[in-house]
Amino acid sequence: MVVGRFAPSPSGRMHLGNLFAALLAWLSVRSSGGVFLLRIEDLDPQRCRPEYADQLRRDLETFGLDWDREQTPQSRRTAAYEDRFSQLESQGLVYPCYCSRDALHAASAPHGTDGTPIYPGTCRDLTPAQRAAQTRSPAWRLRVPDRDYPIPDRLQGPYIENLARDCGDFIIRRSDGVYAYQLAVVCDDLEGGVTEIVRGRDLLSSSPRQAYLWELFGAKPPAFCHVPLLLAPDGRRLAKRDRDLELGQLLARTTPEAIFGTLLSACGVLDHLEPISAREAAGVFSWDRVQPQDLTLTDML
Repeated sequence: MVVGRFAPSPSGRMHLGNLFAALLAWLSVRSSGGVFLLRIEDLDPQRCRPEYADQLRRDLETFGLDWDREQTPQSRRTAAYEDRFSQLESQGLVYPCYCSRDALHAASAPHGTDGTPIYPGTCRDLTPAQRAAQTRSPAWRLRVPDRDYPIPDRLQGPYIENLARDCGDFIIRRSDGVYAYQLAVVCDDLEGGVTEIVRGRDLLSSSPRQAYLWELFGAKPPAFCHVPLLLAPDGRRLAKRDRDLELGQLLARTTPEAIFGTLLSACGVLDHLEPISAREAAGVFSWDRVQPQDLTLTDML
């Protein structure tokens, strides 16, 4: 049975790009008779708010995107992440890193496809005396192998990264003690029995890191499907902070059915533009019809 999920961050109201990813994840599960999970990813206490999480749920209900089970929010799963962290620590796979983010970004070292500096291993082999001399609170990094991790993405095609060369040892716990996204999302998906991850194409580069963690925890990674991004007319990615096509603004002038019809015709699921409900769309949905290219918004809505 397919077990999929939508895992939004409650840092603001959803925009159209968030809704598009949620819709395709929901359609993939509902068209195959699977189980759909909702998970609130509220790891960042400075940006995430309970009222935003409540609004997320109301918006999903308004658009008819129901869920079978809601997972425990990440803010209440610290003990579970600690257990997994301890498991990796006991294998000698984690170490403290004292490098500042600014220093890494300022360095001349190469950056990955997501803009993150490729970590050069500065703190990997510090001696106990060198660590004791540090004054910064450390983040904790996971040692990665010099090995290719291929991701057979359902929509974007084959994607491959050598973790040592293209990523470097990556952070799994921040210096403020908050567990990082890569570790938390794998723990949550493992607990939920997730077999399929549908999300935006901007997260494709995270997949090899997560596949490595799944392997370390003795499990097979889920199937990945990274969907097109919706781009503003100037070519930039939609962002909550810019209030790009926020759902409240859209619903003030159109209907959920009209929005879904526009999105599904733009990505290729529908042959022509027509209003359609989520339930109706589940009856005609096929991944074979979804185009992998990003969609630039003009006056579609």
